[in-house]
Amino acid sequence: MKRMRAFFVLLCITLLSLSCNKVPAQESKRTILKFGTLIDVTLYDVEPSLAQKALDQIEANFNQYHDNWSSWQDSPLTRANQKLAARQTAQLHPSIIPLIKKSQQLSKNSHELFNPSINQLISLWQFHRIDDPNIQPPSHQDILEWLQNKPEMTDLKLDGQQLRSKNPLTQLNFGAFAKGYAIDLCFDYLQSVGINNAVINAGGDLSVRGQHGERPWKIGIRHPREDNIIAWLEAQDGESIFTSGDYERFYEYNGRRYHHILDPRTGYPARGSTSVTVIHHNAGTADAAATALFVAGPERWQEIAQSMGIEYVMLIDTQGTIHMTTKMAKRIHFSQNQSDNIVIDKSL
Repeated sequence: MKRMRAFFVLLCITLLSLSCNKVPAQESKRTILKFGTLIDVTLYDVEPSLAQKALDQIEANFNQYHDNWSSWQDSPLTRANQKLAARQTAQLHPSIIPLIKKSQQLSKNSHELFNPSINQLISLWQFHRIDDPNIQPPSHQDILEWLQNKPEMTDLKLDGQQLRSKNPLTQLNFGAFAKGYAIDLCFDYLQSVGINNAVINAGGDLSVRGQHGERPWKIGIRHPREDNIIAWLEAQDGESIFTSGDYERFYEYNGRRYHHILDPRTGYPARGSTSVTVIHHNAGTADAAATALFVAGPERWQEIAQSMGIEYVMLIDTQGTIHMTTKMAKRIHFSQNQSDNIVIDKSL
């Protein structure tokens, strides 16, 4: 009887506890190394067998996107680049076509500051050999020669699956767009199988669909010059938060630091910015816009943001001043007081 009474009391306590506290919904996670970064995929409140199947498919998709769109290993894109360099017509893999179409529009909207046709310039800077101890910047003469015939996305002519360019320097590299576009495709797949609550975190760039139970999805924004978080945001359903910074990939040569975000107008690493964070409902657009606004710098970011339809922007310049749109200022939370060096652009 004592055991029965004890069991009854325990059962009552358990039932009371469950009535007062919701049982945490299940999370299913997968980490994937692609596009040069760790991609964490989290599905929320999904039946385990469906979650496992979906995560397997997402990993397969990311692997396929990387293999098709790589600018450095043998891929359909590198083979297309070889044809363009030889002034020949390239027969494109179907997955590359929407990348080109979307990039051409984004490039136009950014006033060519987002320019995926500059792979030859990226090669001159050797950022694909970032771990090579003998890496060094190109000569000024090499950059001048490239600038004389600088390629743009308008040089490309797409006819069905056939692509040609009037400029032999045209070499495609979707490094500033492919990751975001791939995330959009993965969310399209998740929606098609009935999964509506998920987050994909690709090296600190976050995209969210649905809810995370009672908790919002939060993302920290790295301080561009310190090893800590300068601010954080709560991501809302359907949003993507992307950051481009000069700390992501760089090397030093003869005491000077060279980062990987190149300004297609000068041929050199962009100057004036250290970090740009944007929020947009489309991950591909957010990815491209973060790069374009970084290149635009503190003088032109407002103009480019307006042209690209970006309402949420935070740009940190090389002096440490934080520039923001009004809408971004209402969303962002700083880890410490930054009121002395914040400029809010009230026209956006």
